[in-house]
Amino acid sequence: MARLKANRTDHADELSVVDHLDELRTRIIVSACVLAVAVGLCFWQNGLLLAVANGPLPNGREPLTFGVTEPFFTTMKLSLYAGILLALPVLLYQAYSYILPAFKPGERKVVLPLLLMVPALFIAGAVFAYFVVMPAALNFLLSFNADEFNIQVRGSEYYAFFILTLISVGFLFQIPVGTLAVTRLAIVTPEQLAANRRYAVLLIAVAAMLLPGTDPVTMVLSMAPLYALFEASLVLARRFGRPPATISPWPAASSGSS
Repeated sequence: MARLKANRTDHADELSVVDHLDELRTRIIVSACVLAVAVGLCFWQNGLLLAVANGPLPNGREPLTFGVTEPFFTTMKLSLYAGILLALPVLLYQAYSYILPAFKPGERKVVLPLLLMVPALFIAGAVFAYFVVMPAALNFLLSFNADEFNIQVRGSEYYAFFILTLISVGFLFQIPVGTLAVTRLAIVTPEQLAANRRYAVLLIAVAAMLLPGTDPVTMVLSMAPLYALFEASLVLARRFGRPPATISPWPAASSGSS
């Protein structure tokens, strides 16, 4: 009988391979059920979902579909994408709960606050993408050479672009988590990160350039908050990013000669 022990499992507990597989199976089932409920909810409220997704389109445009089956499958695809986005905090929680007992108590104090920041920053990135990045990108892309083309918006392509942009920006907003992780784990120091700021700017520019449907407007709008997040993460790293005394970056550091 499968037993879900993650909520009570400690680093010192010895679990067999079967116990780990049982726990993993249970968490996969829970995640699949949550995802199914989220997708079903999105499909049930697909009218509201489509209205929200169409919100960033300029001038009241509505996406087009071609063929008899495309409206149904486009709605299904959007419901699936939105369901993943809606269920992501629970999916991340299940993943965190599975891997967190593997850390020692001292390491867990380092990792747990970082893991809790991930969903909050992801949601902030998705909101920023919806209200800032998407409208600016669509205004630029749909007005570019508008006199030379009969520009229409195809539903399946637009909704894939919409969800992918929200997810991409949500993941890019994880910069503070990465910065605090490498400093709290004593991989680099905040001073080293600040001294190599120019490389961070270059990486931010490359990441913004790789966003779906990137144009100059989207790239600049994405770079600005990403750089602000990097600077804010440096401030946090200087204040909270020092490795605790119980964490030693190198095994030899724990055995001093004195």
